[in-house]
Amino acid sequence: MSDDSAFTHKPVSEVPHALSDFDAVRRALGDRKPALFLDYDGTLTPIVPRPEDAVLTDDARAIIKRVAEALPTAVVSGRDRPDVETLVGIDGLIYAGSHGFDVELPEGGHLEPPVAGDWTETLDACEARLHKGLDPIEGALVERKKFSIAVHYRLVSDADYPKFREVLDAVEESFPDLKEKTGKKVFELQPNIDWHKGKCVLWLMRALKLDRPDVAPIFLGDDVTDEDAFRALQTVDGGFGVVVSEPEDDATDRRTAAAFRVSDTKEALTLLQRLAGK
Repeated sequence: MSDDSAFTHKPVSEVPHALSDFDAVRRALGDRKPALFLDYDGTLTPIVPRPEDAVLTDDARAIIKRVAEALPTAVVSGRDRPDVETLVGIDGLIYAGSHGFDVELPEGGHLEPPVAGDWTETLDACEARLHKGLDPIEGALVERKKFSIAVHYRLVSDADYPKFREVLDAVEESFPDLKEKTGKKVFELQPNIDWHKGKCVLWLMRALKLDRPDVAPIFLGDDVTDEDAFRALQTVDGGFGVVVSEPEDDATDRRTAAAFRVSDTKEALTLLQRLAGK
């Protein structure tokens, strides 16, 4: 799934709106039952300057809880799995953290992805180097996770960004076993292996016996890292992605592999209710 040219991408502005054209969503589903795979930041909660401030509202939590009672629902986040599990705070969901490296089932069981391993020593050393170089830069934020390190620059000034990038490049050169993934005002350093949200979703479908012709997997996400999942679902009959697209995406003419779009987290929650018939 590394060759993007094998998949269909369109400018976000040309992607049908899932609520305005819900009949098209129904046609895409056919007689299949949706299985939902949901990003967290920017999808269930708005993007905020600091990750600890992305708190799910009580109304949103109630909606997701009702939807999960009707449809299989998983949260697939770049956050650490215990972190996103605490933030969502709903029993009965499947939680996949660290872009799918760490998966917890509703009954408390733990699924070990085929590529998981112990990256503690490498990530510890990388984190120390990042703190040394980036802590003096105002606004730079190093967020350690179990299987990756997120380096946020949303609060870094334009004047300081070249130095920020210089430090990050130097650290990455010293850790060839890690790769950089780009997100919204964040760079994520994670194990340099062939695993991402898309592969996690396909693997989860098999592990949970959702890879059936009567099931339509749907992934809702907003970020570049969610494009892996959108592309993966292009390989599944009846599967599709929904991108949560901000106005700036239209302005930059971002391209996406999603089949549908919504405009913000409020519309994402409305779509979930409609998919669940709520």
